[in-house]
Amino acid sequence: MSEGSQEALIALPSDATSPGARGRAAGAPSPADSSPVARVVVDNPLPHLDRPFDYLVPASLDEAARPGVRVRVRFAGKLTDAFLLERVESSEHQGALLFLDRVISPERVLTPEIAALARGVADRYAGTLSDVLRLAIPPRHARAEAGRESAASGGRREAGVTVRLGAGDAASGGKALPGAGPEISVGAAASGPMAGDAVSGGLDAGAVSGPGADAEMPGGAGDVSREISGEGSVPSPRATPVNREISVALPAQTDHLISGRVRESSDYWGAYPAGLSFLAGLREGRPVRAVWTALPGGPPTWPGAVAEAVRQTVAAGRGVVVVVPDGKDVALVGAALDDTPHVAITADLGPAERYRRWLRVLRGEVAVAVGNRATAFAPVRDLGLAVLWDDGDDLHSERLAPYPHAREVLATRVHAAGAAMLIGGYARTAEGTRLIATGWARPLAAARDEVRRWAPRVRPAGDDAELGRDQAAKAARLPSVAWRALKAGLERGPVLVQVPRRGYLPALNCQDCRTRARCTNCSGPLALTNGHAAPYCRWCGRIAGDWRCHNCGSPRLRAAVVGARRTAEELGRAFPSTRVTTSGRDGVLASVPGSAALVVATPGAEPVAEGGYAAAALLDGWAMLSRPDLRAAEEALRRWLNAAALVRPGGEVVVLTDGQAPVTQALVRWDPVTHAERELRDRAELGFPPVTHVATLTGSPAAIREMLGVTALPEGVEVLGPVPVGRAGEERAVLRAPKSKGAELARVLKGAAGVRSARKAAEVVRVDIDPLDLL
Repeated sequence: MSEGSQEALIALPSDATSPGARGRAAGAPSPADSSPVARVVVDNPLPHLDRPFDYLVPASLDEAARPGVRVRVRFAGKLTDAFLLERVESSEHQGALLFLDRVISPERVLTPEIAALARGVADRYAGTLSDVLRLAIPPRHARAEAGRESAASGGRREAGVTVRLGAGDAASGGKALPGAGPEISVGAAASGPMAGDAVSGGLDAGAVSGPGADAEMPGGAGDVSREISGEGSVPSPRATPVNREISVALPAQTDHLISGRVRESSDYWGAYPAGLSFLAGLREGRPVRAVWTALPGGPPTWPGAVAEAVRQTVAAGRGVVVVVPDGKDVALVGAALDDTPHVAITADLGPAERYRRWLRVLRGEVAVAVGNRATAFAPVRDLGLAVLWDDGDDLHSERLAPYPHAREVLATRVHAAGAAMLIGGYARTAEGTRLIATGWARPLAAARDEVRRWAPRVRPAGDDAELGRDQAAKAARLPSVAWRALKAGLERGPVLVQVPRRGYLPALNCQDCRTRARCTNCSGPLALTNGHAAPYCRWCGRIAGDWRCHNCGSPRLRAAVVGARRTAEELGRAFPSTRVTTSGRDGVLASVPGSAALVVATPGAEPVAEGGYAAAALLDGWAMLSRPDLRAAEEALRRWLNAAALVRPGGEVVVLTDGQAPVTQALVRWDPVTHAERELRDRAELGFPPVTHVATLTGSPAAIREMLGVTALPEGVEVLGPVPVGRAGEERAVLRAPKSKGAELARVLKGAAGVRSARKAAEVVRVDIDPLDLL
């Protein structure tokens, strides 16, 4: 479909071609005198319609129809939501244009920066702009928008967060600042990991401008700002009041996490050879970028280090975005930011509260936003620093089209804004290592003597010396070395047991022939919910009380995989006088007391122990290493390091896996850097990401063949497959391209999807660019 065929999509009159003539049609409103044409992005996911459309602005909406507002337009005969990108004097389309139906809200929710970022992300992932904007901008709630006016007029107050705009404070030298005024209520405290969205404190009034980025950003968005009008650009945070006090009660379960080591964050950064230089770069407003390998040591010290980096950036008069995997991490960062005004935006907030907090960031009431992956798009003004913690966590990958990763979103954003970036974690990903190898970022790691001082002692259960003393250790679920470590640790405090599978017995085998037990109705895997229940199918839910093995006829079952709840039950029998606590999908704990207890948790759900864990056991390491996944070893090491980092310095950690495996040796030596560098070299030899760009096409065989038939692949792109992917009737084709051809590959795949969309193809082909689950 050509660029000039908008009138083919919408029934338009044909008696006018100029803005003035269009307004003289019978019964039609008059267009605005100045910039009468509005360029809008329509909320429509069809790839062949991924472009701005022009509409006339009625004179009655001239003041309200400003760039960035939500509008309603008639599109293909239906009223549809849209965002107004810009207003121009004339349209490139021939023929008459329809008028805007109405302005939904005067709130300018789409800023030029976020519009350009969304366009770049859509192009990077072969998606549409409307899909990315759906991820970037939360749904509207009129009551949240109206709260601004009611608060300013002394309306009702809501429990929770209170902002006091005083006449001056220490940061401003006691001088009155513009906008200082009375006490203002800005919203209710929400339930969840973070009871409030900010904590008491003030901002430094200093301001230092930072230069633009001085290196090429991998996968940069390019110049897309020309689509967005500069009209109505938001003021800098330097022009907004900064002497605000925000008070909120932190949840009791996180109070004790603000330990002395967390508060001594400057000393913590001093443990890194380049740590203080990095903070100085933030304070001076320079676009410093680092991949940070954090030190372990019981109660997490990384939130305090992040808080110090945030404070240095805010002191330079610039905004900060902090993206962490889940609500538990949001609570930790919020506790460390107790003296810096910030807002927490998490997925577990209600829609109204989430939108209310997002509006506070948009309006410049706070300069720091902390939250999950969607916070990467938070409209923080004058962005100076983007922080991404634990970039290997799959929670950073969006589950909705076009499936962007928070790391790529933030990298695109800081490159365009000339901002700093900090990618941190106990482990290091191959993607982070490549950013260092290309010179886009610098490594930020502690010296080996500091690592040895902070790290726990790690022992593999299957080493030769232990097997010599205990011949049954190789086959035991909890060998004697792990049992001794747990028993000794319980004498000093809580101990952690990490189990890679949730549930009770999530997989069963035949007791006699070891054949996998499957449902006779749908062939799904059988499982048990507790020791007294009948087996059931995990796919169709059918009870299999009369099951018999199809291979040998035996009715007896045995555990193939043991879950966290069954492990807790077994440990309760092994340590009868000890309290056993579980943390997993059914209920994630943020923290546990420092008293003796057994804490059984699945990866990512490990609670923080007051004072740190005395010991830890990492069970069933084979389950993570045997996954058919390109990132199996990298992911196993990341999960092990995240759990072991919660153990006190010098505490004992036992991992149940092959002690000679390279990934196990990386854990024993606490050396994720060497393992990541080896992983990157191996992937370069095999032609896997991040050294290459990979796209996957998933759908029915006929749809994939049609998609490949209309795709003009760039030179050098290799097509692998299609092959079945396990779901009934679905196949997957893998397209591998050199790094230099990645942008072109995304462009042609989006074009092919647009061709199929214009033809109204019945079957959809899912397009993933650089997916986490490749194999």
